[in-house]
Amino acid sequence: MISAGTALVDITPPAGLALSGFAARTEPALGAHDPLTVRAVVVENTALVVADVIGLHGDMVRRIRERCVLPADNVVVAALHTHGAPNSMIGRLSNQADTAYLEQLEAACVQAIDKAVSSARPARLTAGWGADPGVARNRRHAGGTIDSALPVLHIRDAASNPIAVIVAYACHPVVLGADNRLWTADYPHYVRQRLESAYPRAMALFLTGCAGDANTGHSAHASISLATNANRSFESAQVYGERIAAAACQADGAPLGEHVSAATRTLHVNLERREAEPPKVMAERWYHERRTADAARAALLTHWIFWATEIAGRPLRPVEMRVSVLNWGGMPIVALPGEIFAETALQIRQAMPIDPGFVVGFADDNPGYIPPASEYAFGGYEVDEAHRFYGQPATFAPGSAESLAEAAITLLSGRSEQGNRPAEPQGAA
Repeated sequence: MISAGTALVDITPPAGLALSGFAARTEPALGAHDPLTVRAVVVENTALVVADVIGLHGDMVRRIRERCVLPADNVVVAALHTHGAPNSMIGRLSNQADTAYLEQLEAACVQAIDKAVSSARPARLTAGWGADPGVARNRRHAGGTIDSALPVLHIRDAASNPIAVIVAYACHPVVLGADNRLWTADYPHYVRQRLESAYPRAMALFLTGCAGDANTGHSAHASISLATNANRSFESAQVYGERIAAAACQADGAPLGEHVSAATRTLHVNLERREAEPPKVMAERWYHERRTADAARAALLTHWIFWATEIAGRPLRPVEMRVSVLNWGGMPIVALPGEIFAETALQIRQAMPIDPGFVVGFADDNPGYIPPASEYAFGGYEVDEAHRFYGQPATFAPGSAESLAEAAITLLSGRSEQGNRPAEPQGAA
């Protein structure tokens, strides 16, 4: 048997802080609909952590990994990417981050890992696939590619009592729109609630997959509005979340082995300017447009004007990114930074030695959208605009996603240039 433990730490902020994720939303939070948490699962000397925030800056994650009791290279810290949480990254997503909350968040992640280690006990792993719940839609192309995989991993103790159930699905946690002013984990809250009801005493860990181009059916630009929408409500979030959880509960489970390992690779990814106009010209045009724009559009233009005057002229320095692969008993868990598209996830899945496997985004850093090369010709928010909201001087260059995928595939094959205990082939024990 292996050893495994879990921990949950509450990170729900008080009312009054600014919510992150929608440029149109300028009013502070009124309170909480459901608690925001940090959840950690430790297997042997490796850890998988999810924080209910929109993203984590790589600098914070580095400190978390160095402060916790486990080897830094063995820890993956991901964000749920809910848009119902406070800003959690310095210099990104425009809203000024509250430094006291950032300190609380960082400490909670360290605490969750250390508590999970201290709670570890003998355990067994099983894994399987849930059926496609039919929730995610490609938000850039009607009928376009999605990653519909629903991997499910169960951890049980020596007496077969549930310790944890881990599920991943690639759909943006943006069922709630910019009109929502309550702290919430969005639809993943209902996934976890249903799973913990189905498996008493287990902690549910939900990982957001590569959802850069997937949500429940609206375009990114549809969120530039403060209007209410019946399809973007807590009732809708509950329907979607429970549908995903129900599919996960039907997954068959096969025993996994006892080998546990971690592998990482660091890349430096380039930026590339796509704007045809000089920043000064863009700023002047947006100033003019803002005079007659509605409140939601004016709020967005304010962010863009700030970008054009303060950020666009910065040097295009490569961005450091970390790709990780955890091997839990033969079950691969691929963790990628930023907002990754389905095409990249499917490219990695094709190289996996076994099914099922996890391919998740928003892990160890969230510097913005990283589209595959095939998407640049279509432009749109994710390619041409989102970097302004993320505080980047330019878009990530074509080929960036492919470089991340190549690094993940190399780690999956057991060839690690950094030598960080690469995952072993299928059947290793």
